[in-house]
Amino acid sequence: MLLEDQRFIHEDLERLEQGISDRVLDDPRHIRDRLNRDHQISGFLDRIQQQSKRLLDIYKDTEGLRTKEIQSISTGDPFDEFYKQLNEIKDFHRRYPNEPVENLERAYKRKAPSEGESATADIDNLFTGEEAYGRFLDLTTLHEDYLNLPGVQSRRITYLQYLNVFDQFTPPQCPIKRPEKTTDQYFSYVGRLADYLEGFLRRTRPLDDLDKMFSSFDQDFEEAWAAKKVPGWGEEAPAAGPMAPVTEGTGEGIWCPDCAKEFKNDNVYKNHLSGKKHVKAAEARAAKGSMTNGTADGEANSTFTSRTSASSTAKDLKERAIAEREHRVRKLALTMETIRSDTRVNVERKQGMTERERQQELDALFADSADTSLRPSGGDDESDSSGDEKIYNPLKLPLAWDGKPIPYWLYKLHGLGVEFPCEICGNFVYMGRRAFDKHFNEARHIYGLKCLGITNTTLFREITGIEDALKLWDKITRDKKKEKTGGENVVQMEDAEGNVMPEKVYYDLQKQGLL
Repeated sequence: MLLEDQRFIHEDLERLEQGISDRVLDDPRHIRDRLNRDHQISGFLDRIQQQSKRLLDIYKDTEGLRTKEIQSISTGDPFDEFYKQLNEIKDFHRRYPNEPVENLERAYKRKAPSEGESATADIDNLFTGEEAYGRFLDLTTLHEDYLNLPGVQSRRITYLQYLNVFDQFTPPQCPIKRPEKTTDQYFSYVGRLADYLEGFLRRTRPLDDLDKMFSSFDQDFEEAWAAKKVPGWGEEAPAAGPMAPVTEGTGEGIWCPDCAKEFKNDNVYKNHLSGKKHVKAAEARAAKGSMTNGTADGEANSTFTSRTSASSTAKDLKERAIAEREHRVRKLALTMETIRSDTRVNVERKQGMTERERQQELDALFADSADTSLRPSGGDDESDSSGDEKIYNPLKLPLAWDGKPIPYWLYKLHGLGVEFPCEICGNFVYMGRRAFDKHFNEARHIYGLKCLGITNTTLFREITGIEDALKLWDKITRDKKKEKTGGENVVQMEDAEGNVMPEKVYYDLQKQGLL
């Protein structure tokens, strides 16, 4: 019954298109509802591709079954074919009496919450509480893995610092050296970091063509790797071999060839010879020399060469895989730069909150989303009245990310009630010390200084008055000119022994009787 399957697929495609159009016209207020809508549309698009592929296979009719079925209907008695197919349907339902019948009219239609559909249950399982439905990153587990890596254990960084450097794999931000990156622990860490960022992007952007973007990342990496321009994975400097020249210090002290170290004092050198470190270095150097001077037969030589080449090939492949993951992490972090900055702000904000306040905020987030999903879809007047609901804020406190006033204790803690005017910025008033300190590096303040003719803006921190800034700039320019002219007009004096010195120093030494 290929014709019935063909008709069913055409109807299914039309129902899917109608379901997508209904959801596109909807504009949910809460981020959880928006994500649920996008994931539903993504699922419908995947089903459209599957059904279209199946429909094309039916139209191609490689086995000729569709043509045979059309001939059987068009030729002979049509009622015989009709009753034949009817008996097949009855026989099928007699064998499977509890087979459910799919109703396409209700399959893709949006259901009200009162009909018992928990639409956002899958979305709740996709994100952790720290991610807040894709608004922030949750790298706490990866931060702990990073701290346990070899080379990082001596340099402990906080979670906030890790958010700034997790995509930087070159010194000085990353203390891990290139030989330490080839360990299995580091390889596993970079792989988990890349997988998390990629999965986060797929969960938050289900309608984007992410496969195309990831393929462009791979193409960029292939070009950079071929040109040896991948950061941190360029050509290594050749290591000093046994025949390489050894630098023997400055030549003024005593050189220890075993430890490659210079000693200024003879007694220190003698005590060093009896130390454990020197003894081990001497034994290692002697063993290395014997291996270098020893001769092996041709078979052992070829075996050693083949093993060396195989190990170098495996090492190159592993380095390439690690470099590819690092490159993908860099690209993904650049794509999610806005989410990354929001995460830093959220972490700083939560550090000033107690555990009880964090839990209350999380409960309020879930309660707000639940109220939004359970609210019946009324008329336009009801939606307008709910959208224009006035927030009670008699103290005129700043609004948080959820549109509600921040706590009063937080307002007092950050000093947001203190005004800091800046005359250079056009008498702009900054609320709070933090915003005031931050504005000295912003474009508005720098532009105001340049309008006054001041080029070196780093020296004018904490200066907000135009008159004070001009006075300081005049003093700086005068001092620079004075230093320049003073350096040019220095009179040199020479004593009886031929020592050259400035005139002032000469007369001071002469008065003290030192000349």
